[in-house]
Amino acid sequence: MKNVVLTGIGGQGTVLAAKVLAQAAQNRGWQVRTAETIGMAQRGGSVVSHVRMGDCGEQVHAPLVSAGQADALIAFEPGEAARVAHLLKPEGVLVSASRVVQPVTASLSKEVYEARPVIEALEARSGRTIIVDEAPLLAAVGNPKALNMVLLATAVQADAIGISLDGLKDAVRACVKPRFVDMNVAAIDEAAAALR
Repeated sequence: MKNVVLTGIGGQGTVLAAKVLAQAAQNRGWQVRTAETIGMAQRGGSVVSHVRMGDCGEQVHAPLVSAGQADALIAFEPGEAARVAHLLKPEGVLVSASRVVQPVTASLSKEVYEARPVIEALEARSGRTIIVDEAPLLAAVGNPKALNMVLLATAVQADAIGISLDGLKDAVRACVKPRFVDMNVAAIDEAAAALR
């Protein structure tokens, strides 16, 4: 069983990333269950997607990943990674974007939310942590909305999910509107090349 949690802020593409991952797993013949917990997502709230995949032919009975059971956590924002890190296995792989998204509470207070202390805390964990410098990758693709594919491809390249890059690309072709396929495939290629 492969358990993956994706987390981010509403509008970052977390739900689409979970859909693409689930499609890639289904294309391999795995049973898959997914679920989202969305809190005011359209207003910049937290989004958490759970993807559970029977990679060894097992039945997947429940869609939610329990605490300490995620093989991989893919975070679109460092603070969101910290928020759901309790779901990750101690030896699990954490892939996180490096850029912070200022929450409304930070803009209303005098406190500044900075990435560095959160990223340092994430890197101090025992499992593998990959912090993605997404800005140059997204600049190469030409669209900041490709963050979801950059992070998914990074997790795939880190061998955290059990899906291949080609499988990920096939799932993109099945799930994404045709006019956005090339951009998303380019984002996968950029992220894969960055980890080589």
